[in-house]
Amino acid sequence: MQHLDPDRLVLLALSEQQQELSESDHLAQCAGCRYDLDSLREVADIGTEIEEVRDLPAPPESVWRAIEAGITTPVAPVTPLAGRRGRPQRERRRWLAPVLSAAAAAIVAVAGTVVAFGVLDRPPAETVTAQATLAPLPKVPVGAGGTAEVTSSGKIRIDARNLPLTPGFHEVWLIDPGDLTKMLSLGNLPAGASVELPVPPGTDLNRYRLVDISDEPHDGDATHSGQSLLRGTLTS
Repeated sequence: MQHLDPDRLVLLALSEQQQELSESDHLAQCAGCRYDLDSLREVADIGTEIEEVRDLPAPPESVWRAIEAGITTPVAPVTPLAGRRGRPQRERRRWLAPVLSAAAAAIVAVAGTVVAFGVLDRPPAETVTAQATLAPLPKVPVGAGGTAEVTSSGKIRIDARNLPLTPGFHEVWLIDPGDLTKMLSLGNLPAGASVELPVPPGTDLNRYRLVDISDEPHDGDATHSGQSLLRGTLTS
């Protein structure tokens, strides 16, 4: 039985063209062509799953050389077996093998590139670079306290508890313990007593290593009120 043209099978697998009646009749009778068409459709379906991938760098040249070698490698002629009607011919033509191998190699190359760039584009895991235990100062309830953590993303996480109520607000500071007049305001601590605040770029945490939470009145004065509630020293 005459097989369908390989290029025609490719077009049918890609749904570029509709089957003609004669082709449908042939496929109904020819197990070899049905197998070829199903195999090509399977590869086409896999390719469709990654069609949304855009702007990826080309796979290594070695991949394309391997694909080219697989396509151009000559296939030894095979003599079909005769007298075996009703079952696929084991020795049918093998033109499909290098095509499928090449398509599979290309898909693997693209999928591997997607995975690799997904890993490379993933932001590094955030780590804690310094931390402090915040203890209450005199005249502050002994149940008050908290923690401070500086992260590799350049922020400080404050978690405080049992702070006394205030008509003003609580503010977070970094202070130089060698000179308590040297300090940086990081921002306000909300009522929930947990916040993540950015540390100003270039801040020397070896110098400004004292974390302070103060009680500030609504008086329009941006300087420290002198009423510290919690303090702790950052350590690596």
